[in-house]
Amino acid sequence: MALRSLQALCLVNFFLADVRDGLGPFLGIFLTEHHWGADNIGWVMTAGGVAGLVATLPAGLLTDMTRYKRGILLAGSLVITLATLLLWYFPDAGIAVFSQVATGLAAACIPPVLTGITLGLTGHAGFARQMGRNEAFNHGGNMTAAVIAGLAVWYWGTGAVFILMTAMALFAALAVLAIRSADIDDNAARGLGKEDAAPEIPRLSLIVRQPALLILGVTLLLFHLSNAALLPMLSMRVAASHSSTLPAGVYAAATVVISQCVMIPVALFAASRANKQGYLLLITAALLILPVRAAVASAFSGSFSMIPVQIMDGVAAGLLGVAVPGYVVQILEGSGHINAGQGLIMLLQGGGAALSPALAGNIAAKYSFGIAFGVLGLIALSALFVWGAGNYCSGKKRLKPLS
Repeated sequence: MALRSLQALCLVNFFLADVRDGLGPFLGIFLTEHHWGADNIGWVMTAGGVAGLVATLPAGLLTDMTRYKRGILLAGSLVITLATLLLWYFPDAGIAVFSQVATGLAAACIPPVLTGITLGLTGHAGFARQMGRNEAFNHGGNMTAAVIAGLAVWYWGTGAVFILMTAMALFAALAVLAIRSADIDDNAARGLGKEDAAPEIPRLSLIVRQPALLILGVTLLLFHLSNAALLPMLSMRVAASHSSTLPAGVYAAATVVISQCVMIPVALFAASRANKQGYLLLITAALLILPVRAAVASAFSGSFSMIPVQIMDGVAAGLLGVAVPGYVVQILEGSGHINAGQGLIMLLQGGGAALSPALAGNIAAKYSFGIAFGVLGLIALSALFVWGAGNYCSGKKRLKPLS
């Protein structure tokens, strides 16, 4: 494997961290400052999520088929940046929906391509370790961007976040170009050996016949239906209450910094333990954390309650960021459909994440933020039940880790 390309891949993950999610939690803050209600903000976020669903599975299929993975990353970053800058200048309803739809479509292409490039550079043997590095750099990029964004918002207002994202996109593009195309083994990138013949078009029928993959997908749909709205709701509760000693934008940055700081060591830990404990145990541990996180968010409304909430978010996300792609690779190894399988999982995850803000936003607008957090906690428990019951009923024994 080429050291320079792997180093560049780490930098790509670092700089794309702030780009692929668009404004992230700052979207709610930005629109709240322009007098949007929680329910309308939730629907705009959902519009972007639904648009991403349209592109998610095709993005996985495309990653298995194409040799131009670097070009997809460059194009996706450009679209996200331009769409977000457009919202900065024109924060009305039509532009907001268009911006989030364009961002969702482009962002859906980035994760499967990054996974494919990683597999193409490392092969199966080095995949888990490199995914740990990828996630560590990704979380480090998010944390760095959040710190800079918090300071910039403090001095110049929420608009500074748009400038920061544009700068990160530029550096991400330079890092993508530093990855040598010749170092990427396109057969390995889709889970095949060098001499294996691959079908030009992956067959979805092969993927949907994998019960382990479907159990994982439904579980993660429920997980993200619960999880996706937690951080935006925390930030919006502070923005709506006007009782915090910190500006809402700085509060949002602090929530990101805390979780991302935790995710870095957790991702490296997950990568180091994946070959010994297996991916099933890591995923189960992450699922156990989310109901507790939602319960704390529901029970405590003070600004500092976000500290334990975001620490738990960092642990769960750090585990899943390494374990889920690794588990999919393990299930589909040798099929030539690994990135299509990743796309299916991302489709189901995205379905939950897309509905989550609208669900929580409408509950918060009609009842309260506390009740919204309580409902999200019940959904988190259902994810844990599906995971346990699904694996038990299928009679699935613990899979051997990748060798």
